[in-house]
Amino acid sequence: MLAVQNDKVQLYMYQSFYGLNDSPFSIAPNPHYLFLSDRHREALAHLKYGLGETGGFVLLTGEVGTGKTTVSRSLLKQLPENTDTAFILNPALTELELLATLCDELGVEYEQNPSLKQLTDKISAFLLNNHKKGRDTLLIIDEAQHLKAEVLEQLRLLTNLETDTKKLLQVILIGQPELQILLKRRELRQLAQRITARYHLLPLSEQEIALYVQHRLHVAGREEPLFTRKAIKYLHRQSGGIPRLTNLLCERALMAGYAQSKTPIDHKMIMLASAEVLGEDLEQKRSIWPYLGAVGVFGFIFAATYAFFSYESDPAKVITAKEEIKAEESQPQTKTQTLIKTEPEKQQQKSFDENSEILTQAINHSRDIKTSFAVLFGLWGKVPYQNLTPCQGAQLQGLDCHQQQGGWKVLTAINYPALLYFRNLDDKPFYGAVIARDGQRLKLQFAEQQIWITRSWFEQHYAGTFELLWHKPQVTQSEINQNASSEDVQWLENQLAKVNHRAPRMVDYFDVNLKKELMQFQQRHGLKADGIVGRQTFVQLNLYASSEGPRLTNAAGM
Repeated sequence: MLAVQNDKVQLYMYQSFYGLNDSPFSIAPNPHYLFLSDRHREALAHLKYGLGETGGFVLLTGEVGTGKTTVSRSLLKQLPENTDTAFILNPALTELELLATLCDELGVEYEQNPSLKQLTDKISAFLLNNHKKGRDTLLIIDEAQHLKAEVLEQLRLLTNLETDTKKLLQVILIGQPELQILLKRRELRQLAQRITARYHLLPLSEQEIALYVQHRLHVAGREEPLFTRKAIKYLHRQSGGIPRLTNLLCERALMAGYAQSKTPIDHKMIMLASAEVLGEDLEQKRSIWPYLGAVGVFGFIFAATYAFFSYESDPAKVITAKEEIKAEESQPQTKTQTLIKTEPEKQQQKSFDENSEILTQAINHSRDIKTSFAVLFGLWGKVPYQNLTPCQGAQLQGLDCHQQQGGWKVLTAINYPALLYFRNLDDKPFYGAVIARDGQRLKLQFAEQQIWITRSWFEQHYAGTFELLWHKPQVTQSEINQNASSEDVQWLENQLAKVNHRAPRMVDYFDVNLKKELMQFQQRHGLKADGIVGRQTFVQLNLYASSEGPRLTNAAGM
């Protein structure tokens, strides 16, 4: 009890020392501290669009602590008053338990020890009665990656109740990336086809972390910045852009700063906080070593495998981040040795059988996503950094990450080497880098092994998500709609002409043909087909427009 009282006294004292009225970095979900970054607003827009008028299933995924709950709480506040909402936080339930919990959330009464049919009938009657009253019914399930396949199928059956224009039960599934893998199961393909919108929430950028920290300080009563610019940079590096980790690091840094009567908080205080919160060695953190050092160790372990695969191997270049940046600034760009191996000529046109021992071993060595990211870095003549996320390492070297959902046509049309998410027949995830294309075949690299795979194998194992590296334009394009300037309209016409392999027209206004072609482009790429060039459409068009970096083939095509 005394220790708790001392902690409270210390907390009050540090708040007073920094001129705060509250603890700004508590991990408790306080609505006063709600911060919606551009990513969160975009996720919220996808959820609202997915619900729309017709309803169905909506999917929101993201890593732990990225703010999925924040988005769902924001959605709840914006729902119409005629919406009845059920929120399930613990989805580790049986079919019977799920229906009983749904009844409890909606206030539907049922008898003791009911059967599955009795609960289904009760819920169906409630939904029909709600529809007659002009009310909507929404079910939100958090941590949905823990749902069993049979429970998801029961949910799908519940959504069969519909009118000519809408579903009577709308469902939002919120979960970690494993949820995407789960929904790729063959027995859940009917449910997957009912997903009207999906969004994967990525961590915050360094600029967003700076805004996030300042926002929370402002709500707590402090107007002046409290963290140095370098501290923010280290904070983003150590937290990986995860809001929850950011809160923990900031809280510890403020406590340490108060103990030393130090203001503002500098990067050294962030490193001290990181050592305490994350349990990392400070001496190790002072030097940033590229991730290829670790890959080199794996390469040694797999040496015997290389001989079996009959590939020649060159040692990967291992340099520190500081040396890499210095070399880029002072010397011309030189070709970097990479993890890409040269195949013998006789294997260039060979596709391994799905059950071959070589393919099985390659997949077993491709469970770590960073290994496939290292391949992408090599194709761009860059190296990943050991103590940074792949995307942070890319940004330090002038590149950006782009993640997207899309199938064979989208992937081959964009024509970039990419990291692909796969799953085995037993639903275990693995990763591979697609580095070339030849008609209906793709060359994939799993760890150190390059293998040609057929489109049928791809369709059977691909999980629907890919990531790539690219040079993001420095200037952000403004929204292009029917009121856009003639310059912006002509830019859009030029990009769509390039995508569709046709000659561009001379246009000075947003005509019907341009809007129709834009909407078709948006539909093909899983975007909201609204005929307006927003942020996501702008990114997609610029992927085609860019002439920098490697490609799968010399000419894009579906």
